[in-house]
Amino acid sequence: MSTTSFTIFILAHMWLLMATTSIAQFVVDTSGEPVEDDEEYFIRPAITGNGGGATFVTGNAPCPLQVGLGNAESTHGLPVVFIPFAPHHDDDEVRLNRDLRITFDASSGCAQTTEWRLGEKDATSGRRLIITGRDDSTVGSYGNFFRIVQTQTVGVYNIQWCPTEVCSTCKFECGTVGVIRENGKILLALDGGALPIVFQKE
Repeated sequence: MSTTSFTIFILAHMWLLMATTSIAQFVVDTSGEPVEDDEEYFIRPAITGNGGGATFVTGNAPCPLQVGLGNAESTHGLPVVFIPFAPHHDDDEVRLNRDLRITFDASSGCAQTTEWRLGEKDATSGRRLIITGRDDSTVGSYGNFFRIVQTQTVGVYNIQWCPTEVCSTCKFECGTVGVIRENGKILLALDGGALPIVFQKE
């Protein structure tokens, strides 16, 4: 192989690596398109048998609402929007492993915001529930920040609560979002098996 050919070969492979790495930094939807922070998406289980899309679930009290999944797999749930903690000025793609807020783009009838947040432990399972509303210093005002992490399957993700970008010096009891089935409801909670999810554009 000549020096010129070898140089072209190396440059092509470097470009491919850079492009692949760049793409790998972004979250993609079920169509393979980058998820954007100014668009609405449905959060749905990646595996059948886990329920429908993410939605409000009424708990023991009417407010705040809990975050859960629809009982019927055919239900899309409610659309969400993502608000990055540290947005990039040159694009609006949602990145992996970066802190962000997840907000239902829907009215709830409760006085609280429809942002997801970390709630108290469930009395039955001992797992930390995901509810709606602004953090009331339950975990030092960091409870509204989640992050999207890649699973071993491209386009399939987990949602974690571990806001180390918001507070790099804090020590959090991080956790991955999974489900609890209680009283005919499917609730989202940390500290159990992880729920693989996908993002479907509205």
